[in-house]
Amino acid sequence: MLKLKSLSPLFATLAIASAISAGDVAVHSFLPKFQNTAIAAPEMTVQQKIDIISKSKGQVGSGDQLRRFFYGDLLPLGVQPGGAGMVVNLYNKANNVTFSYCATYDVVVAVKQGRVASFPAAEVK
Repeated sequence: MLKLKSLSPLFATLAIASAISAGDVAVHSFLPKFQNTAIAAPEMTVQQKIDIISKSKGQVGSGDQLRRFFYGDLLPLGVQPGGAGMVVNLYNKANNVTFSYCATYDVVVAVKQGRVASFPAAEVK
């Protein structure tokens, strides 16, 4: 037969820890002021997105921003010499904006309002 008197401090500690854990879960689940809540930032307007891309054109990551902001909304108009060889002119019909994109360095090299089939060579170098 086991001597339970030697294990009673261990059982007492486990019982107290269990009661504290269960009480903490109960308080956090039933009282909303103790819950952690994440609040999302407000969605940017389309003009703000275009302004961000315009400010960061020629910098690494601007192509990533273009894909993230206008995923599925870009229509290729054509290619032309520029950037690191050739650039693709991408038109956003919903906002009437054309972006010139260099895939070699993943950067936007030019942004212009309207449907632009070919940018001036000085803009896309």
